[in-house]
Amino acid sequence: MKRIVLAAVLFGLSQTGGFAAEPAALPESSVEIFRIAPGQHESFLKMLAETDAVMTEVGLPPSQLYIHEDGASWDFILVKPHGLDEKKWKLAAEKLRQSGHPTGPDYFFTIRKMIAEHTDTTAIGPTTAAAYLATRTPTSH
Repeated sequence: MKRIVLAAVLFGLSQTGGFAAEPAALPESSVEIFRIAPGQHESFLKMLAETDAVMTEVGLPPSQLYIHEDGASWDFILVKPHGLDEKKWKLAAEKLRQSGHPTGPDYFFTIRKMIAEHTDTTAIGPTTAAAYLATRTPTSH
């Protein structure tokens, strides 16, 4: 009897496309939260705008920018997708360097003059609740 049931289950799976496929991988992003040093908001945004322009020029998406309007103490949130084309990243970095943007330690010292506080994390997304739930394995339901 067990063999008949197993055969029926396997036959049913073969008729519906086989075993469940691995769920599609969800994208990952970096989420950065900034509190800007007094008087440095415009400089920070200009640096971001120049960086976004170069990213777009080489075919990479600009970061998603969120600007504080009311409530908590942060000023800006940036969401940057992971997994971008490494060659395009290197080209963008070279173009920024050639246009006079600081690199290495000079970038660190420049950006730190603009930032009072900064935190970042890796997050799954952008996605939807349904897409996230679809990544569950059948045994975890």
